[in-house]
Amino acid sequence: MPTDVHQHLWPPGFVALLRSRSAPPRLDGWTLHLPGEPPYAVDPADHDIAARARLARADGLDLALVSLSSPLGIEYLPPAEAAPLLAAFHDGALDLPAPFGVWASACLSAPEPDPDALRRELARGCVGLQLPATALLDAAGWARCAPLLDAAAEQDAPLFVHPGPAPAAERDAPAWWPALVPYLQQLHASWFAFRAFGRPRHPDLRVCFAALAGLAPLHGERLVARGGGRERGRVDCKAFYETSSYGTRAVDALVRAAGIDVVVSGSDRPYAEPVLPDLGAQAAMHALRTVNPARLLGPTKGARP
Repeated sequence: MPTDVHQHLWPPGFVALLRSRSAPPRLDGWTLHLPGEPPYAVDPADHDIAARARLARADGLDLALVSLSSPLGIEYLPPAEAAPLLAAFHDGALDLPAPFGVWASACLSAPEPDPDALRRELARGCVGLQLPATALLDAAGWARCAPLLDAAAEQDAPLFVHPGPAPAAERDAPAWWPALVPYLQQLHASWFAFRAFGRPRHPDLRVCFAALAGLAPLHGERLVARGGGRERGRVDCKAFYETSSYGTRAVDALVRAAGIDVVVSGSDRPYAEPVLPDLGAQAAMHALRTVNPARLLGPTKGARP
């Protein structure tokens, strides 16, 4: 079942709520306003459900997993603001036609996370939990999110770590700055925090990091040099890396560091085009698009009828 584990598609009800807001995150027509980024002109075709379904089929996909865009910052809004947006996203995304599946999201601004709300979304058909990397940067973040991760593990559902909101952009920074600087810094930090704090607390949880975890796994030699590499050479077969925005050289380097069995295909559509890295064998692409995503999602998850 060829799979893209990382796409974004906004259902109509979710779009309507974004347009009804007077403060970021909000849509003014099709212009997106976020606190830490310049206004972004959204292409309406990117969220045309029928067109996106045709595009997914043209890409040869049997399953395309969509998720809330964590850089919007919805998870961090006050609960009264976050709840209707999360509900509109989950309701609309779960109603999408094949080949789409859905990652669940959670409100992170309440005094305590609500694992029961996550359990309900998983029971409705979400394949796993997405959290912003900004929620998992250190020991405190992994501890605070532990109830959500325990609920996911109970349902044999994986975690997807996605970049979160960007801070205010540097003065005169180019448009690509958030995607190349804060997003990758977040993923980099969350991966090391996962190694140090997340994995010991959640030994069986399957975790997937967007964008090759900001290439954090390539720092194994420095980790050894600085005293943190006692387990170098041992591959965590339940920690996966998604390929969006990277090509052959980066994916090949990640494969050399972590092995091909933990690399999964993702595009970040509509913000990036799918890239099929040339790893020298058709079996490699079969692993990235079919075998490895199936291992990430687990035996009970898959395309909805």
